[in-house]
Amino acid sequence: MTESAPRQPSHKPIERWTSVAIVAVALLLALVVTWRAAHRPRTDDAEIFANYIGMAPQVEGPVVRLSVHDNQFVRKGDLLFVIDPRPYEYAYEKAVSDQAALEGEIQDEQRRIAAEVSGISVANAGIQTSEADVTHWAAAEDQARADIANAQQGVARADAEWTYASDNLHRIEPLLAKQFVTVDQVDRARTLEMADAQALQQAQSQLLASQAELKATTAQYQHATAALQQSRAQHQQAQHSVLTLEPLVSQRGARAADVKNAKYNLDNCHVYAPFDARVTNLTISEGAYAHVGQEIFTLIDARTWWALANFRESQLNHIRPGMHADVYILSHPDRRFTGVVDSIGFGVTPDEDVIGRLGPGLPDVQRTLNWVHLAARYPVRVRVENPPPDLLRVGETADVTIRGR
Repeated sequence: MTESAPRQPSHKPIERWTSVAIVAVALLLALVVTWRAAHRPRTDDAEIFANYIGMAPQVEGPVVRLSVHDNQFVRKGDLLFVIDPRPYEYAYEKAVSDQAALEGEIQDEQRRIAAEVSGISVANAGIQTSEADVTHWAAAEDQARADIANAQQGVARADAEWTYASDNLHRIEPLLAKQFVTVDQVDRARTLEMADAQALQQAQSQLLASQAELKATTAQYQHATAALQQSRAQHQQAQHSVLTLEPLVSQRGARAADVKNAKYNLDNCHVYAPFDARVTNLTISEGAYAHVGQEIFTLIDARTWWALANFRESQLNHIRPGMHADVYILSHPDRRFTGVVDSIGFGVTPDEDVIGRLGPGLPDVQRTLNWVHLAARYPVRVRVENPPPDLLRVGETADVTIRGR
């Protein structure tokens, strides 16, 4: 009877448990990778970016001095280039001279106006003097008329007395022959008649003198009245001849603006760096003619650098502004830069294969159906903290990992 072969030990339980362990570890690793990819998003679709401006002069002219070269690092306030300032110096001097000339004209007009105002005062004083003269001669005329009236009354009284005396003398003279009156009475009557005749002549002379005085006074009154009218005319003419400063004073603003504009253009002949920057795309040299608004070179703002990272839309829920991030650049893959998420993009250009073309009229929607939908990517701006000025370059490839808060 033959002996049976020895039984081989079974390894199926060990292999089974090994397979289960491998699958479990794989699942665990998959879960860890999935969790890490979701909570710490990473992308290598990123580029380094910085703000930049084109340096264009605000005045035109030949470049007489170029103080920088291409790719040079400059500090804020460093001189970049100088445009020939001589035409603008002349323009500034002319503007200042025009302003000074205007001020001189204003002072001359002020003195002329002061003289004319003084003339008005003199004319006004002449009016007052003429009015006083008119009043004086009007009163004198009234007095002369009163004197004439008194003289006329005196003439009438003297004439009446002389008439009486004359009649009395002619009445008693015939009575002397008959001795009805004495010689003494006749002599007294003759003497009285002669005295009354002289008194009448004196009264008539006084009347003539009063009438002449009236005529003279009337002439003086008319002369004073004419002088008063002439003084008033001179006063009115002096008032009309007074000039005004408004046309000249209104030019002060324009002249001051011309001076400021000329000074502004002169200052712009020297162009300085507005911030710490890197000069690039410099393609001119001294002697080139610079035009207003035409860029001479570009300044890259070296104060702030960003990494523009494109993340899938499914990852945006785990990214918030303020989160920390790690940034690596392709030129220095062994060096890590720390960054902070500044902002997350809210728009990208729509895919025409999905929504069609938008334009006037009705939307043009594609009739095909895409079975595979690719996730859209949105730019996330990560600001690099403490960036070295000599390592980062615009457009450099970067790798960005979001580390959370």
